[in-house]
Amino acid sequence: MNTNPETKQTKILKGFMDTHIHTSPDVKPRLLNDYEAALEAQEKGMAGIVLKSHVESTAGRAYITHRMTGLPVTGGVTLNLTVGGLNAEAVRTTALMGGKIIWLPTIHHQEIKLDHDALNEILHLIKDNNLVLATGHLNPEEIFQVLDQCRSLGVEKIMVNHPLTRVVGASLDEQKEMARHAYLEHCWVATMPQHDKLDPEVMAEAIKEVGVKHCILATDFGQDHNPRPVLGMQMMMASMIKQGISWEDITLMCRDNPKNLLYG
Repeated sequence: MNTNPETKQTKILKGFMDTHIHTSPDVKPRLLNDYEAALEAQEKGMAGIVLKSHVESTAGRAYITHRMTGLPVTGGVTLNLTVGGLNAEAVRTTALMGGKIIWLPTIHHQEIKLDHDALNEILHLIKDNNLVLATGHLNPEEIFQVLDQCRSLGVEKIMVNHPLTRVVGASLDEQKEMARHAYLEHCWVATMPQHDKLDPEVMAEAIKEVGVKHCILATDFGQDHNPRPVLGMQMMMASMIKQGISWEDITLMCRDNPKNLLYG
């Protein structure tokens, strides 16, 4: 008789990572704080989470949350106006504080110009400190500009955030080209009623076309009107399996690819 108290429900996320969670404190209502999100992920056996904020660095918050829970928690900084836009000093400070991800502008992407020289300085810091560059809410044309600069400088750890959302709007051909140089992070929040209402079939078909070795699955959850991030991950897994994505491929996108990006 199996006396292991761990049920299939708690095992399903074992070893997985969520590379995109929004927590409080924040300027918008969030469902969970840093500690609560990490604790729930830990209880499900997850290997780690990434804390993202549109308005401040989460590097220090991630450090404290890791010390409190023991779960690997990653932070970074989003280069919006609240930190000075394309501010190399914000990147340098985040790296010194143990942050790993540098998101290009999100909520202020229309106000911030992608200045070539400013971006070059940031990309040098990313390469020198083994950080991850994430493209935030840039449109495909801007993403390709960034990818070109990354190639010229040898920056290889790159993640294109939620390419299927309206704010990014990458075509399938564009996604295939992006995937030659970056991981594509597909976020379950895009399927939610108060967001893009994306058909999960569209997400699954994009993953199949681009290839699972180039994709990462994440939730982008934390909004107070959406489910808890761990439930979001479970919903995403079930839906992708229903759409014909194998468990082996899900494991690659939720465990191996994030691990390689963040810690490789």
